[in-house]
Amino acid sequence: MLSKEEIVKSVPQKGFLGHPKGLFSLFFTEFWERFSYYGMRAILIFYMYYAIKDGGLGLDRSQANIIMSIYGSLIYMSGIIGGWIADRILGTQKAVFYGGVMIMLGHIALSLPGGVMALYASMALIIIGTGLLKPNVSAVVGDLYSDNDPRRDSGFSIFYMGINMGAFVSPLLVGWTQEAWGFHAGFAVAAIGMFIGLVVFVVTKKNLGLAGSQPTNPLLPEEKKKTIFVFTAASIAIAVAGLITYTTGHLTIENFSLLITTLGILIPTVFITYMYRSPKTNADEKSRLLAYIPLFICAVMFWAIAEQSATVLATFVDTRTNLTVGNFEIPASWFQSFNPLFIITLAPLFAILWTKLGDRGPSTPKKFAFSLFFAGASFFVMVLPASADMNTLVSPFWVAFSIFLVVLGELLLSPVGLSATTKLAPAAFAGQTMALWFLASAAASAINAQLVRIYEVVSQTVYFGVLGGLSIVLGVVLLMISPMISRAMRGIK
Repeated sequence: MLSKEEIVKSVPQKGFLGHPKGLFSLFFTEFWERFSYYGMRAILIFYMYYAIKDGGLGLDRSQANIIMSIYGSLIYMSGIIGGWIADRILGTQKAVFYGGVMIMLGHIALSLPGGVMALYASMALIIIGTGLLKPNVSAVVGDLYSDNDPRRDSGFSIFYMGINMGAFVSPLLVGWTQEAWGFHAGFAVAAIGMFIGLVVFVVTKKNLGLAGSQPTNPLLPEEKKKTIFVFTAASIAIAVAGLITYTTGHLTIENFSLLITTLGILIPTVFITYMYRSPKTNADEKSRLLAYIPLFICAVMFWAIAEQSATVLATFVDTRTNLTVGNFEIPASWFQSFNPLFIITLAPLFAILWTKLGDRGPSTPKKFAFSLFFAGASFFVMVLPASADMNTLVSPFWVAFSIFLVVLGELLLSPVGLSATTKLAPAAFAGQTMALWFLASAAASAINAQLVRIYEVVSQTVYFGVLGGLSIVLGVVLLMISPMISRAMRGIK
C-alpha cells in the first residue's frame, strides 16, 4: 500500500491557484457533478406536485416534500457504501468515475416521460452514483496535501467554491429550460452537465498522480467470499421485505419515511462504534473519533435547517412569495441559486481569512458553534413573513436574507468540516470517514422527513421559531465544551 508521502510526492504541487495541480481536475469534475445535481433538484419538488396538465406528476405537496427528504437522506446515506467500495475494492479515482456514469444515467431516466416509476428509477441510480462519487472526490482532495500543509483548509474552500459555482449556474439554466420547454428538457440539461464532468475527469486525471489510485484497506482473498455472501443475502432480504410490505399495503411513503429516519440516526451511531472498536484504530485515532461525535451532532442540526431550502423554503417561495418584478415573474427554481451565489461571493474571503489567521484562528469546534448561531438566525428571520396573512404574498427578500444567513454558517461549517474529517479520520477508514461526514446530512434529511409533515399541520411561525431556537441553544452548548473537544482532537486544530 502506498504511503501518504509517496502519494503527495506523485502530485504536482504547484499549479492551480498556488495549490496542487490535481485540484483543477477535482474542482471542475465536482463543478459539473453539482451542476447536474442541483439543476435537477431545483425543479424536482415542483415536478412532483405540479398538476399533470402543467407537466408534473400531480402528487400531494406534503407527500412530495417527504419524498424529497427521503431522497436527500438516501443520497448522503449511500456514501457509506461508496466509501467502503473505494477503500476496499476500487480506490477513490475509479469510484468517482463509475459514480458519475450512474448519475448521468439517472438524469437521462428523468428526462424521459416515464411517470412515477421513471422518477423512482432515476432516484435509485442517482443515489447509488452519488454514494460512489461524492465522498470519494473529497477524499482525493485530502490526498493531494500532506497532513500539516497550511494550504489544506484554503484548498478545501476553493474546492467548495467550485461546487457552488456549478450549483449557482444550474438552477438558472435548468429552471429557464423547464419554463420554456418543460420538466423533461430541464432534466436533460442536468444529464448533459454530468457527461461534461465525466469528460473533464478522464482527460485531466493524470494531474492527480497516485492520489486515490489504490484502495487504502483492500479486501483480503479470504474476505471476498464473505463479502459477496453478505451483499447477496442483504439484497435478497431487502427485496423480500419490500415485496411483502407492498403486497400487504404497508409500503407507504409515510411508513418508509419512518424507516429512513430510524436508519439515518442508527447507521452513523453503529458506524462510529465500529471504527472506534476496530483494532486498526490506534489510541490517538480513538480520541479523535470521540471528539468528532459532538461535531457530528451539531452538523446534523445545521443541515436539518439548511437542507430545507429544497423542501419547506422552496414550497414557501412557490406558494407564499411575490415573484413578480415589473412584467417579469421569477421562476421559483431560481431561488435555489441564492445559496451558491452567496458562497461564491464569500468563500474567497473566508479562504483568505483562514490563511491569514493561521494558528490564531478559532478552533474547529468554535467555528461549528458559530455556524449554528447563523442557522438559527436564518429561521428566526422567517418568523415575521410566516406570520403574515396566508392570502398575502410576502417579499422575496425575506427568503433571500434567510438564505444569506445560513450561508454564513455553511462557510464556517462545511469546508472546515470536510477538512477536519480528513484530518481526524483513522488511516484505515479514510474514505469511509468522509462518508460519515455526509451521513450528518443524511441524518438531517431523515429527520426532515418527519419535520416536513409537522410543517403542514402547525403554525409556520412556531415551526421556524422553535427550530431556530433549538439551533442557537445547541450552539451555546458546543461553545462551552469546545476546549474539551479541542484537547481530545490530539493536536488537530
